[in-house]
Amino acid sequence: MRTTEEVREIASRGGKASGEARRRKADLRKTMNLLLTAEIDSPEWTPVLQALGLDSTLESAVSMAMIKEALAGNVKAYVAIRDTIGQTTKSDKELDEQDERIKSVKLDNEEKRQKAKEEEESSLGDIIEKAFNARNE
Repeated sequence: MRTTEEVREIASRGGKASGEARRRKADLRKTMNLLLTAEIDSPEWTPVLQALGLDSTLESAVSMAMIKEALAGNVKAYVAIRDTIGQTTKSDKELDEQDERIKSVKLDNEEKRQKAKEEEESSLGDIIEKAFNARNE
């Protein structure tokens, strides 16, 4: 069993690592957004995109390329397009089952947190009692 100080230190390191990972992901999102919104001058895509009234950006070109792939029969491209625009094929039953699984995991996690808290409090109580007994001897 770890001491309270060890648990605190491990939690602190985990929190710092989590924050760093979130910052890296945020930086990647910013970079991707900047790149995708950059204007391009592609002889293949610019005339088509402009004819559709769209800006000639990497984002538009990639979207058109995905549509072109889907039209050629690439099912993965179709699925990516469908997912991007938020059209899912999950039934109500599947969504309900997913909600139940999420609730179950949350409940399990809460029970684990409560048990860990009780164990920590018990351990802390033992330490205090030992210190008190040692002091009184």
